[in-house]
Amino acid sequence: MNDGAWVSLFSGGKDSSWALYRALEAGHPVERLVTVHPEGDSYMYHVPATRLAELAAESIGIELVAVEPADFEAGSATDSGAQGDAELEPLEAALENLDSELVGGVTGITAGAVESEYQTSRIQAMADRLDAELFAPLWQRDPRTLAEAMLDAGFEIRIIQVAAHGLDESWLGRTLDAGTIAELETLNDEYGVHILGEGGEFETLVTDGPHMDRKIELDYTTEWDGTRGRLRIDDARLV
Repeated sequence: MNDGAWVSLFSGGKDSSWALYRALEAGHPVERLVTVHPEGDSYMYHVPATRLAELAAESIGIELVAVEPADFEAGSATDSGAQGDAELEPLEAALENLDSELVGGVTGITAGAVESEYQTSRIQAMADRLDAELFAPLWQRDPRTLAEAMLDAGFEIRIIQVAAHGLDESWLGRTLDAGTIAELETLNDEYGVHILGEGGEFETLVTDGPHMDRKIELDYTTEWDGTRGRLRIDDARLV
């Protein structure tokens, strides 16, 4: 199994980017990034701005495979468990295709799960079915330690969506840094906001890092409905 290829589940956000970076650091031969583009809200996947993952992949220098909305079953699931299982099917089909295409098949899969048993149990079961190792370096690690490690490594992380008490429109487009992390710790105490946004409180895009050859530069406007908002990306390019 050690002679095959590795595949990275990749959204362009900080958690999947960190899992990829750590896998490359560990010498795992990552040959494909796989990005799922869900339509609307998703129980399983990071949703906003996943199209920017293609730019990130170009900067990283690893080919990206996209799983498109048309690959998802139309909303027939009646509960979150059933929906999560249904959402996993097109991803697993894409990995099965890669398993047959890549020399030696798929040996390992990276995932950016931090605390979600809902996601991780499904991804682990999928990896088991593919006879592949699961590499999840963020799993059950201390959020503050992880955030500091990302910043120390040189990750530039932008907040592209917020949806939680305490996070107002001013957070949109902010870059995570030591000051931001300290503010998030305060919001964790006051409102229960997870420091890494694990509960969907905020979503991110990694615009630069040691695994990237070029930085992603964004032109955007903010969309805010009074309680939640996101960046509307008008233009994005590698510089």
